[in-house]
Amino acid sequence: MREESTKFLLALLVAFVMMLVFRALVFTIYYVEDSSLKPAFIGGDHVMVNRWSYGLRTGDNKLFPYGRICRQQPKRGDYIAFDDSLGHVFISKCTALPGDTVGTFIVPSTKGCYDADYYLTERYGFVSESRIIGRACIILYSHDPAYPFWDGYLESRFMLIR
Repeated sequence: MREESTKFLLALLVAFVMMLVFRALVFTIYYVEDSSLKPAFIGGDHVMVNRWSYGLRTGDNKLFPYGRICRQQPKRGDYIAFDDSLGHVFISKCTALPGDTVGTFIVPSTKGCYDADYYLTERYGFVSESRIIGRACIILYSHDPAYPFWDGYLESRFMLIR
């Protein structure tokens, strides 16, 4: 009996650790607070972000320098998730790539002697490549925070692929 309990707890622990690793390295879920990106995202959406879509972001702290494994560039029209220096996460539509001319200015890039490639987003302006987490790819579900957790889900916004 005791051996079975130990095996069960060990299996539960391994499953929990694997889930944490998967969530930290492959997909992450973020909550959209407002409806400024309508109709793509509305307040209450829980969005799955693919951390490998532009390459896995590594480092970017005092111990390890910034880097990307299997680096790829975002495309115009992608909804990218990025963070600021305080760790807040935002989602916005990418409207211009590094080196693009927008109006009378050029989007900064490493080819223009800047320290990083930048992307122009619809709502937040320039975003450094090192701040990009990944591409917002699926709306898992949408829940109105004014309702209790068992109520207030929108059936029309369940598992929508973006």
